[in-house]
Amino acid sequence: MSSETPDGPIILFDGVCNLCNGFVQFILPRDTEGTFRFASLQSDIGTELLAEHGLPTDELESIVLIEGEDCYVKSDAVIRIARLLGGVYALLGPFRFLPRRLRNWAYDFVAARRYRWFGKKDQCAMPPADVDVGARFLE
Repeated sequence: MSSETPDGPIILFDGVCNLCNGFVQFILPRDTEGTFRFASLQSDIGTELLAEHGLPTDELESIVLIEGEDCYVKSDAVIRIARLLGGVYALLGPFRFLPRRLRNWAYDFVAARRYRWFGKKDQCAMPPADVDVGARFLE
């Protein structure tokens, strides 16, 4: 991995998906400690991180959370992100006890329809102009 990759959890998201970008925009103001870093799945760093963790680099159907050596995908990623955000969002934590197959079925159902329901951008979204926030986006 690149020596300039920061420590701390990194959220990889589909940079052309409006739902995924909305999820990132939801997290930013709630992550008051600046815990999370972000990169699109389509970016060089995103591809590099996926490969390092043995995940396919050509399937962009999931939010991915990289936390040290640990890697979370699909519903596991969403639940872990909510737990790390804390507060009321930590209430999603107990959902991790539901069978992963059931959780990921619901996740995949939405993921398969996300472009149709929420739209798609022509290119990856640019980080916000806010200097503090923009620094949290890798690459």
